[in-house]
Amino acid sequence: METTTPTVDFELTLNAAGRLQLTTSEGTVYTGVFPVRAFPIAAPDEGLSLLTQDSRELVWIERLADLPDATRTIIENELAIREFMPEILRIKHVSSFATPSTWALDTNKGETELVLKTEDHIRRLGRNSLIITDGHGINFLVRDTEQLDKHSKKILDRFL
Repeated sequence: METTTPTVDFELTLNAAGRLQLTTSEGTVYTGVFPVRAFPIAAPDEGLSLLTQDSRELVWIERLADLPDATRTIIENELAIREFMPEILRIKHVSSFATPSTWALDTNKGETELVLKTEDHIRRLGRNSLIITDGHGINFLVRDTEQLDKHSKKILDRFL
């Protein structure tokens, strides 16, 4: 069985400054492009745009798996940097039930703290998923509130 390398009508490289550079099949070069997932939680490997610095879409990618290995690796590495989003596994305690408050957490990246400036920084993604943005702009994911322990759920209920 023969395997074929997927083809694309652009070239994606890192320039000398480490910035993403896209060259179209016509030879136009765009520096400082960045990838954005259409559905980062629900379908992270489907639907992705490569955008210019002023957020103009240059390329739409249906599936990451359809890209050549080298291009896919470049995009995945860039996304890992841009989308750092620890997943909250347990809320150990909060300093106060009024905001701002400091939360002690166990995440998939280890133990940490976040400062919740206002309840508005807790956003629902669906019925059971949340994004919590801390005072430094880091997003924390609660993939499924139903999977949290009883103590964590009780704390979240006080803020929702």
